[in-house]
This record gives sequence, structure tokens and C-alpha cells, in this order.
Amino acid sequence: MSALWIAHVTVTDPDAYGKYAELAGPAIAAHGGAFIARGGRFVQLEGKERARNVVARFPSLEAAEACYHSPEYQAALEHARDASERELMIVEVTD
Repeated sequence: MSALWIAHVTVTDPDAYGKYAELAGPAIAAHGGAFIARGGRFVQLEGKERARNVVARFPSLEAAEACYHSPEYQAALEHARDASERELMIVEVTD
């Protein structure tokens, strides 16, 4: 079963977050992830609004979780930690 990686982000330091994005994309692709939504228009219906919303599809929940814990993604994440407020979750898709 495939899985979605869903991130809700408020960027507080665009330069540092840009470095994160530069490194995170290849790390996600290396684990079979593909972006299906990245910063497009949205309508917030409930909860805290975040200016940036990102969704990537992975072949499985395990692949998405392995990506998150990979050395490549963790190196990218170092640039995002002090440059953003974010929530990230992985949701299995019922294909």
C-alpha cells in the first residue's frame, strides 16, 4: 500500500529553508517519493493554518518512514529545524 507524507509548514527563515528544500528533494526521490502537492493554493477548514503544505507519495509507509530517518533527509532537516514551524505525518493510502 502506498503512503502520503503530509507536511504543514510556516517558514520563518527562507534562506535556511531553501537549503533544506534543496537537500530534501533528492532524499525523498531516492526513497521512491514523488511530490503531488507543493505550496499550492489551499483552503484551511480547521486547525492551525500553515502557509506551505506539501504532499509526497511513497510506495509504502515503510519507505516514507525510512526516508525520514535516512542520513540524507536528516542532514536536510538540520536546515529546517530553526527555519520553520512544521508538522509532518505519514498516512497509509487504501489503494
